[in-house]
Amino acid sequence: MATASVAFKSREDHRKQIELEEARKAGLAPAELDEDGKEINPHIPQYMSSAPWYLNSERPSLKHQRKWKSDPNYTTSWYDRGAKIHQADKYRKGACENCGAMTHDSKSCMERPRRVGAKFTNKHIAPDEKIETFELDYDGKRDRWNGYDASTYARVIERYESRDEARRKYVKTQQLKKLEEKNNNPNGEDGVSEEDEDDNEDDLRVDEAKVDESKQMDFAKVEKRVRTTGGGSTGTVRNLRIREDTAKYLLNLDVDSAHYDPKTRSMREDPLPDADPNEKFYGGDNRHRNSGQAMEFKQLNIHAWESFEKGQDIHMQAAPSQAELLYKNFKVIKENLKSQTKDTILEKYGNAANEEEFPRELLLGQSEREVEYDRAGRIIKGQETTLPRSKYEEDVYANNHTSVWGSWWKDHQWGYRCCKQLTRNSYCTGAAGIEAAEAAGELMKANIARKEAIGDMPPPVEEKRLATWGTDIPDDLVLDEKLLADALKKEDARKREVRDERKRKYNVKWNDEVTAEDMEAYRMKKVHHDDPMKDFLN
Repeated sequence: MATASVAFKSREDHRKQIELEEARKAGLAPAELDEDGKEINPHIPQYMSSAPWYLNSERPSLKHQRKWKSDPNYTTSWYDRGAKIHQADKYRKGACENCGAMTHDSKSCMERPRRVGAKFTNKHIAPDEKIETFELDYDGKRDRWNGYDASTYARVIERYESRDEARRKYVKTQQLKKLEEKNNNPNGEDGVSEEDEDDNEDDLRVDEAKVDESKQMDFAKVEKRVRTTGGGSTGTVRNLRIREDTAKYLLNLDVDSAHYDPKTRSMREDPLPDADPNEKFYGGDNRHRNSGQAMEFKQLNIHAWESFEKGQDIHMQAAPSQAELLYKNFKVIKENLKSQTKDTILEKYGNAANEEEFPRELLLGQSEREVEYDRAGRIIKGQETTLPRSKYEEDVYANNHTSVWGSWWKDHQWGYRCCKQLTRNSYCTGAAGIEAAEAAGELMKANIARKEAIGDMPPPVEEKRLATWGTDIPDDLVLDEKLLADALKKEDARKREVRDERKRKYNVKWNDEVTAEDMEAYRMKKVHHDDPMKDFLN
């Protein structure tokens, strides 16, 4: 039989191994022997005969199926409850002060506290308890029934039987009493109706139908989980689904719909494939098999099958840890092989995405390459150079124009060549617009020539001089030199006051009257920031 060793076998060795196993099953070859010299049944499945990979078994054996990790020090016995070992006659030093036993102290004493302890009375000394220590194995520590005496259950049975017997006697006594009353009063003088008698009899009689009904009512009850020795849970959850939910085999009653297997309670296909997926709560069992970790488990099984067919001793059920470890190693080796192949291809052919940037001449399509054309304009030698395109839109004709803006130049202005208009975004008037413009120009020249011939020239416009404070300067304006000097001093004082805000008085008097000398002083003292010589003033 196959072992847990992962040594690689060739196809020929694997084929011989399979043939030998078939011969042993047919009885044509002797059975295989284990380590103890015992024959191994060839019909034992491989997942049972294969030892786990972590045991490192060299030869086939069924030792791993037996209790091969037994320890003689472990025991399955239990404490001898209530056993006594010694009865003392007087109090001993170190014993319990309450009862006089040596096996516990007064704090742990389970007897009734005495008014005067055995230490002082030296009477009624309790016997010593039997103290035992066991070294239990893994199952013994977790055995719920360890130390249970099956004979004690006889008292439970006896109590229930005595109760049932008392109930039968009571029912029989009540029935006899009813019969006596009925015989003594045949005409029903007591006024007791037959319906009341029937009700009383029903109450006294044990109704088996009601008992069965109460059992059926517990079907929808979810029993609590109780932890067991193996770490799992006991008790069965009878409520498999909510009673209000529709069963999956009732979703579609069409005969040709999804098949329902009553033995396994499975319906792999979707019973309602045309329904809205947002409103369906059940879409078939295949939806869960093709999602989540089910796909990873499926890939793991496929890898185990393919490896076993290629001669590698691997089994998913016999050694799941070994199969998962080999599958992880296979994925790592596969990724390394892919990256190595990719690096080899890049090293041989290069990678245009990671190369340096192209020169600007190549990106813009300009180069010093010579291009030769024939008389018909066809390229003979080289390649035709392409003009670089700007980021702006080119050759876009708007408003019915046949030329772009800037194709016409006249009198230092740009315009459209198609209609010779100088206004941008204007509508194209074509040849009619050109003729109208020329006629307007000739008419304007004729009018100018006519006015010059008549001599009707417009009157000259008098130039007005403005004063420094924005009004017209009168012709007779004369500035007083003394007042101008005083105004310059006031302007200097005002600027010093503005610079030093701390010296500004609280009550400031403001004069709204501005004279010509004040405006002239303000103009002379004003700093022109655009003046290049302003830093050399004062």
